[in-house]
Amino acid sequence: MYTLSSKLKLFSIILVVVGAIGLTVGFLSAPSSIEEVKEMMASHDAHGSGHGDSQAAEIHKGNTIHAENGLEKDHHSGDEHYKHVLHQLQNKPWAALYVAAFFFFMIALGVLAFYAIQFASQAGWSPVLFRVMEAITAYLVPGGIIMFVILTLSGFHMNHLFHWMDPDLIDPSSEKYDALIAGKKGWLNSGWFLFRAAIFLLGWIGYRYLAVKFSRKQDEDSTGNKWYKKSFKWSAGFLVFFIYTESIMSWDWIMSFDPHWFSTLFGWYVFAGLFVSGITTIALITIYLKSKGYLEFVNNSHIHDLAKFMFGISIFWTYLWFSQFMLIWYSNIPEEVTYYITRIEDYKLPFFGMLVMNFIFPLLVLMNSDYKRINWFVVMAGIIILCGHYVDVFNMVMPATVGESWFIGITEISAVLLFLGLFLFVVFRALTKAPLLAKGNPYIEESKHFHY
Repeated sequence: MYTLSSKLKLFSIILVVVGAIGLTVGFLSAPSSIEEVKEMMASHDAHGSGHGDSQAAEIHKGNTIHAENGLEKDHHSGDEHYKHVLHQLQNKPWAALYVAAFFFFMIALGVLAFYAIQFASQAGWSPVLFRVMEAITAYLVPGGIIMFVILTLSGFHMNHLFHWMDPDLIDPSSEKYDALIAGKKGWLNSGWFLFRAAIFLLGWIGYRYLAVKFSRKQDEDSTGNKWYKKSFKWSAGFLVFFIYTESIMSWDWIMSFDPHWFSTLFGWYVFAGLFVSGITTIALITIYLKSKGYLEFVNNSHIHDLAKFMFGISIFWTYLWFSQFMLIWYSNIPEEVTYYITRIEDYKLPFFGMLVMNFIFPLLVLMNSDYKRINWFVVMAGIIILCGHYVDVFNMVMPATVGESWFIGITEISAVLLFLGLFLFVVFRALTKAPLLAKGNPYIEESKHFHY
C-alpha cells in the first residue's frame, strides 16, 4: 500500500497556495475600465518600449482583435479600440486559468480512455499499471467540477472568453450582429452548451466510478471473473460514448473560441493531445513510484511499452496537425486560413516551439528502442512532451481570447502551479486508497511476467 509522504503533501499544498496567490494578483491587476487602459498605454509610451512581464508591455501588444471578427486594427477608433484592449487584458487571467484547468483535466481524461482501451482489448501487459491509471483518473472529479464552474461563469458573462456568448452578435438590430454566429445559435447558446458539458462530465465520471468499483470488487472475488467481465462490457460501451463526446467537447470547449472557424479533424487532434499527455503522465508517475521502492512488479518492458505509446501517439498527433494545417493553408480560404495566420504572426515562438517539443524532440529521443528502457530518458522526454502539449492548448485558446496581449508570465505560471499542486495531491492521495497491485485481474500474472 502506498503512503502519501508528508513532503509530497506539503509540496503540493505549497504549489496550490503559491498558484492561488499569483492568480489572485493577476486578476486584481487586470484593468477594470477604459480609463485604466488609457493610463497604462500612456505610461508604456512614456517609459519606452522595453519588453517584460509587465501590464504595460502586455497592453502595448494588446491592440488587435479576435481573428473571427474579420476586422483590421485600423478600423478601430476612439473608445472602441480601448474597449477591445480592455476585454483582452481582462481575459488574460481567465484564459490562463482556463488553459491550465483544461490541460490537467485532459490528462486525466486521456488516462481514462487509455484505461478503458486496456479492458476492451483485454490487454495482458498493462494490469500492473491499473492502480496508477485509476489514481490519475481520480482528478476527473475536481478537475471536471472546476471546468464546469469556469464554463458556467462564462455563460453568465463573468468574462469574455467565448466571443459567441455576446447577445448582441445574434441580435439583428445590433451593430455587432454577426450572421455567421447567429446561424449557429441553435448549437452555440449558453443553456445547451452547459447542458452538453454536464452530460459529458457525468458520463466520464460515472464510467470512472463504475470501473474503479468493479476493479476493487474483482480483488475481493476469489470465485471467478464476474467483475472483470462487467468492466469489459462497460469499457467497450464507454469507448463508443467517449469518442462522440470527446469530439463534441473539443468543438464546444476549444474550437468555439473561434466561432467562424472549424476543422473536421479537430476532435481527433484534441484527442491525440490528451491521449499522449495521459500516457506520458502514467509513465512519469510509474517511474517515480518505482524510484521510491514501490511497483516492484513493474519492469523495464512495461516502461518500454509506455514509451512506445508516447512515441507513436506523438507521431499520430503530428500527422493530424500537419493534415489539418496543410489542407487549410493551401486551400487559402480566408475564413479558414485566418486561424493559422493569426498564430503564425502573433504566436510565432509558441506555435513553432510546440512542433519541436511535440514532434522533433520525441522523434529523436524515443526512436531508439534501447532508450525507451532508460528511465531518465523517458522522464526527460515526458516532461518535454507535457510542456509541449500545454503550449498546444495555449495556442488553441489564447489567440481568440487574448490576441496580441499574450505573455507567459506570473499569471500563466501561477495557474499551472495551482493545478499542478491540486493534481499531485489528488492523484497521490488516490494511490493510498487501494493496494498498488490489482491482484484480482485475470491477466495479472501475465502482466507481472511481461518481458520481451
